[in-house]
Amino acid sequence: MKHKNKHTWKTRLHEIIYEADTPAGKLFDIVLLIAILASIILVMLESVKSFDDRYHNFLNISEWVITLLFSLEYILRIITVKKPLKYVTSFYGIIDLLSTIPKYLSLIFVGTHALVALRALRLLRIFRILKLARYLGASNQLASAIKASRAKISVFLFAVLIAATIFGTIMYLVEGEENGFTNIPKSVYWCIVTLTTVGFGDIAPQTSLGQFIAAIIMIMGYGIIAVPTGIVSAEYTKASNSDAKKKLSDEVHEQLKTVTLNTQSCSNCLASKHLDNAEFCHKCGYRLHHD
Repeated sequence: MKHKNKHTWKTRLHEIIYEADTPAGKLFDIVLLIAILASIILVMLESVKSFDDRYHNFLNISEWVITLLFSLEYILRIITVKKPLKYVTSFYGIIDLLSTIPKYLSLIFVGTHALVALRALRLLRIFRILKLARYLGASNQLASAIKASRAKISVFLFAVLIAATIFGTIMYLVEGEENGFTNIPKSVYWCIVTLTTVGFGDIAPQTSLGQFIAAIIMIMGYGIIAVPTGIVSAEYTKASNSDAKKKLSDEVHEQLKTVTLNTQSCSNCLASKHLDNAEFCHKCGYRLHHD
């Protein structure tokens, strides 16, 4: 009987921590996101010297409280799954660990507490809470388009680097040290800044010829911005057309519209996106509910 109660307790805790379909699960995730945002704000405020001098103790204690809560959450996530190593080595498991240890490291290495800003990565859980997974298909298409464009973009960037080196060298010869172009690397830096239309203004050509060359580089910059955009757009269109050809028939597609997924997580393999009312995991076959 005791074993059953223990099992029920772990199962209930697993549903609260790993799932967002129940009121308790939603509340847990919302509180978690608020704590993450509060922690990031505390770190930002601590970096403001005047604010830190006045409220240092409050900021430090608050950060320790949040760190301890995250540590407890991390431990509970480990003990409520059947295979703890699966969670520890997962994407979210690594992020949860990295967002917890910086404050402890600050006891040994001064200044490392600022790394708690890594907790911003934990905000990715909002996709699960708000059920935004349905929009991940479009993001996957964009990722595929960028991946397919990497060869063309690499060649393009290499060509831009060559152009920046050539124009930077020319500007070094035309303007010289007296106008701020003290060496070729610095001149290349100026050319890259100008090509990207950032324009820091720390170096500027003074001669008429130098200004004419700079004008050409600026105009080239607008064209350079458009090239990678066109490459990725073309690949994205290609990927969209390819996906359209792979769509199911209208009859099957209509049937699939009635199928709904939830955020239920398997305590054995951590797989999610199960059908409503599913009793077993679609990945490992482990029973999802233990009544």
